[in-house]
Amino acid sequence: MDRESAPYLRIVEELRRRVAAGELAAGERLPSTRQIVQEWGVAMATASKVLSRLQEEGLARAVPGVGTVVAGREAVARTYTQDLTRQRIVRAAIRVADGEGLAAVSMRRVATELSASAMSLYRHVAGKDELVHLMADAVYGDDPPPERIPRGWREQLELALRQQWRIYRRHPWLARAVSLTRPEFVPNGMAHTDRLLRALDGVGLDANAMMHAVLSLLSYVRGAAVSLEAEEQARTETGITDDDWMRAREAELETLFASGAYPTLAKVVEQPELDMDLDSIFEFGLRRQLDGVAVLVARVRGGRRD
Repeated sequence: MDRESAPYLRIVEELRRRVAAGELAAGERLPSTRQIVQEWGVAMATASKVLSRLQEEGLARAVPGVGTVVAGREAVARTYTQDLTRQRIVRAAIRVADGEGLAAVSMRRVATELSASAMSLYRHVAGKDELVHLMADAVYGDDPPPERIPRGWREQLELALRQQWRIYRRHPWLARAVSLTRPEFVPNGMAHTDRLLRALDGVGLDANAMMHAVLSLLSYVRGAAVSLEAEEQARTETGITDDDWMRAREAELETLFASGAYPTLAKVVEQPELDMDLDSIFEFGLRRQLDGVAVLVARVRGGRRD
């Protein structure tokens, strides 16, 4: 996705410019979400994201009863002048990927985010491939395992896999950044895999079965997460929720169903109890996947190796 397709980032850049130029002084109120909607013609959700982004960057702060104001002069100066580090570069790249998708991440785009030259980034990161590797490692590391781990193997797997789903939820680009057939050696990601293997260690499976079971589970979670990036981008660009999108197309769907070409699909979709989204699809599939592992464990414990 290019920058032209991310309205909130164009607004962020304009407000950054106003702050840097002194048009908006320290302590002065930034445009409210309603004012952003009126000035730029974007959705309320997009306007909210603009202000959140400026707060994340340290350029703004929320003041109860007042609104969002420009941060103090020293904080603004630090934002524009602090030295580049690998960590700052990686965090800036994560912000770009979270807001625009992985395709938008480039050395030049990240340099713009940091108000630096693209060449200055190469002193810390070899290129985009290494940058994406570091990004994945960072977001996995942001969500360490809980201190209390349940005893049962199934409960341990559920806990770890739902944690991975949450990471994908927060960073929808991650599903496309990792590969299970040609994996990168991402230390924090490897720690998640180790947890899954540890859950199955001692239940009777040999190494081959353990690794196949874990990779099948990881593949399921990653596959379910691939749709997250497109969903998030569509919501950010349009401000339209999935439910609103479907309601706007009800007439088209009714016409298709009326043709009689999809009788079973029409019968199922029109049932009033049907209620699903990506999270419910993930949960349903996760339970079925773990049911399959439970059958495998029971067979091995019963002496079968087929």
